[in-house]
Order: sequence, then structure tokens, then C-alpha cells
Amino acid sequence: MKKLLSLFLMGLLVFVLAACTANENAGNETEQPDGEDTETAEKVLYLNNGQEPTSFDPPIGFDSVSWQALNNLMEGLTRLGKNHEPEAAIAEKWDLSDDGKTYTFHIRENAKWSNGDDVTAGDFVFAWKRLLNPETGSPAAFLGYFIEGGEAFNNGEGSADDVAVKAVDEKTFEVTLISPQEYFLSVISNPAFFPVNEKVATENPEWFAEAETFVGNGPFNLAEWDHDSHFLMEKNDQYWDAENVKLDKVHWAMVDDTNTEYQMFQAGDLDTSDVPADLSEQLFGEGKVEVVDQAGDYFYRFNVTKEPFQNENIRKAFAMAVDQKQIVDFVTKGQEKPAYGFVSYGFTDPSGNDFRETAGDLVKTDAEEAKKLLAQGMEEEGYDTLPEVTLTYSTSDAHKKIAETLQQMFKDNLGVDVQLANMEWNVFAEEQSALKFQLSRSSFLADYADPINFLENFQTGHSMNRTGWSNAEYDQLIQDAKNEADEAARYDMMYEAETILMDEMPIIPIHFYNQVFMQNEGVSGIVRHPVGYMELKWADKN
Repeated sequence: MKKLLSLFLMGLLVFVLAACTANENAGNETEQPDGEDTETAEKVLYLNNGQEPTSFDPPIGFDSVSWQALNNLMEGLTRLGKNHEPEAAIAEKWDLSDDGKTYTFHIRENAKWSNGDDVTAGDFVFAWKRLLNPETGSPAAFLGYFIEGGEAFNNGEGSADDVAVKAVDEKTFEVTLISPQEYFLSVISNPAFFPVNEKVATENPEWFAEAETFVGNGPFNLAEWDHDSHFLMEKNDQYWDAENVKLDKVHWAMVDDTNTEYQMFQAGDLDTSDVPADLSEQLFGEGKVEVVDQAGDYFYRFNVTKEPFQNENIRKAFAMAVDQKQIVDFVTKGQEKPAYGFVSYGFTDPSGNDFRETAGDLVKTDAEEAKKLLAQGMEEEGYDTLPEVTLTYSTSDAHKKIAETLQQMFKDNLGVDVQLANMEWNVFAEEQSALKFQLSRSSFLADYADPINFLENFQTGHSMNRTGWSNAEYDQLIQDAKNEADEAARYDMMYEAETILMDEMPIIPIHFYNQVFMQNEGVSGIVRHPVGYMELKWADKN
């Protein structure tokens, strides 16, 4: 009876959504002089954001539920192009000093905010200093540490005046780095470095919280935002390159269940969909699934400040009890690669070798060794009985399946009963950052295309660390690598750092991400970057 009721409610949901879509598109047809009905030129793309965005404030919306949309509502000095390389955006060109440390960006004369204001160099100065201001509390502030004075300001050891960014004039922006950074132009395409209209933000500090007050400078405007339900973007006629934006609107749903998302896709209420694990074999076999690269990890964080994971051997025992290949083959079923280290595939060192292949497998599945390490760790801590362990994940059917699989692996391979807990994303993120969990799921999508972006996350006190783990040698290697101009030496430092990370095991890597999706055949031009966010600037829909 319950199953029949569930099927009825699912069918009703799809019917209602289809009806809503039909109503929203009502009036999109017009009668031509010859009497034939044809659709108008209006093009609406239907996407799913999964959940409510954390924030559309650039330095705060530093996560996958915010930056997909934010990347299309706003634009930085550079933008990742169709080939995933940085290209001119709000800045039409730039100059680089002989020492490779000072960039001078020339902002387009026709760069406008959606309210008609000019985008100025002062807007970038305001935004970048705000990103680094410790009072802002941005989880992305660390990305600005390569700016001279940036880290000191963010750590409370320097002032905003010491941050080496300045407006030479209304349309000329200058920034000085602590050392030459090969990936700098890629980093600043990240939403954290988007400008903020200083006048608007000064008059209304919550300008980003509602569609009515949002002011952007990207290909689309935020036209509507019904919180926890959906939001709507419309083409921004003020955008400097508006003539190349083909879509009129983008409608984003907020559905956090993959099966429901797929049903909506099947009903025509979404133009793209993730692939439900239960249907992956069938859909892959039918050739309906597309797969593109993505640089990032699905992993679990130990909290080394909470029992029993203050003990390294106990952490290693739990990590070695996990079978990554079983998870990708039988749980996620998305052709992901199992992760036996933290830096993903796709980064080539100066010798032409892939970082991951050179670094090798730094964690392995070994149930017998795991049991020995658990017993050793318990003896070191004086435990007769292991303290109760709770694994926490953010609400999602996919996260739940992986968590349940780990729970069974810990039972089978260690003889440990682990409790499961879940909570909504926004609360989960806050609690994880506050080190409230013992063991919790996590993910990382690269912010820019370099291995250091993966490894810098686990520096002592880093906003992305969220484990309580600290290692002075590791910290020094990361800092040295960031200041090293010799690429071969820099990669050697990163190889060494990852070895330390995986030897002390504050995390359990599960799998490397890819982007697996289905897409309406009438949709084209969506660019999905390996660094985690998508471009709709060139998207089209027939």
C-alpha cells in the first residue's frame, strides 16, 4: 500500500510540475500572418540547483550550490573560455611587469553593472579587500594570499592599506603578487574574485540576498528568487558581450533527490539531469549519458580533536577498511575513478607525467591490516571499548548510499558499529567548519587548475581544513611551493606534502569526480569546466 501511495504521489508531483511549466510557458506562441503557429524566439533553459544557494555574495558563495549560478550572474577580470583556459572578460587586456609580479588590467569601457553603473577599478579594489577582510569571514579568502599583504590582512596582522591592489584610474586596476604565479589568471576567474558594486553595497549591505536588490555584471540578471523553491535568471542587456548570449532565461529548480530530478528530466521539466545510480547501467548502455572531466574529490574528514580519531592508527584503520573500488563499481556507478590519494588526475608535471600516476596509491584497502591498526590504536589510547562513532552526511540520496556502504564496511572489516546522522546542507556546512562532527562526508572541487589548490586546503587553521589536523612540515612545504619559481622543485614539494597528508590520514579519499549527466538534445553550448562550475554564456536551446 505504501509503495502504491509513493508511486501515486510521484506521478502527481511530475504532473503538477509539468502543469507549472506549461503555465510558465503559456503565451510563448504567436500566430504568423500565414496562419501557422510557431514559437517565439524566447529560449528558457531549465536546470536543477539541487539546494538553496548558500549566498550570492561572491566571497561567501564559495560552494557548488552557489557558484554555478553566481558564475553566470557576475564576471571577473578573466573568464574561463570554451577550452577551459582564462581569457579576457571584464578586463579587455592586461600588462605584466618584468618580474612577473605586477599585473595591470584595463577594464572595458562598456563594462556595466545591471543597474547601468560603470564597472570600475574601484569596484575590484573594494571587492578584493572585502574578500580578504577577516570580518567578512570568507571561506575563499585563502585564494587571495598570493596578493602582497593579503594573508597578513586576513590573519589580522596587517591592514587593508597593505593589500597591494589599487585603482590607477577609473578603468585601470593594478595588483602585485608575492611571487610570480603561473596560474594567477585562472584563479581570478573564480567567483570569489568577482567585483562588487561599491556604491550599491555601501547603501545596502544585503544587496545580494534578494532578486529585487541584486546587482550583477554577468551574462544574466537575477530576476526572481523564491527561497528554497527556485530562482530565475534573465539575459542581462547591460552585459558587454550580450550579443553573444543566446538564452533569454534560465530557470533553476531546487530538488535534492536524483530520482526526482531524473523524473522531471523525463517529463521535460528539466533540460539536464544527473544519472540515478540504479539506472546508470541501463542509461550508459543506451548511450544517453555524457561524461566530462572534473577536478575534485569525494572524501570523508576525520576530526582529530575528537575521540577516537585523535589517534593516527585508528584513523588509518578506518581508512584501510574502505574499499573505494567497490563504491564506484556498485554504489555510485558513474564511471568515477577510485581515489587512493587526494590530488586528482589531470595535472601534468614538468616531466610530462600525470601527478596522480607519479604520486601513486597512498592509501589501500586491507581489512587484516586495518584490524591490526585498530587494535594497536586502542591499546595506545587505553581503550577497552572503542568510543561510539557517528558518521554525519548532508541530506542527499547519493550521500546516504555511500554512508550506508561505509557503515557496512566498518562493520565487516573492523567489527565496529558506526551510527549515521544527516542534516540539511547549510547547517551541515556550519557544523563541520566548527569541528562538531567525528567523521563526516565532504567534497572538493578545484578552484583553479593546479595541484597546490588541493593540497593547500590542509594547512594548519585553513578554512577548508575542517579536521583539526596540523603538521608543521606540511605547512612549510605548501608555503615553499607557493613561492617556488622552479616548476620541477615545486612539484617535488607537492609530492612530498601529499605523502605526509596521506601518511597521517586526516581524511579518507573515496573517488575522484567526473561530470556525468544527461542533456536535452535541443540544448547546446553549455561549457562544464573541470574546475567545477558551468558556463551558460554560450548556451543555446532549439
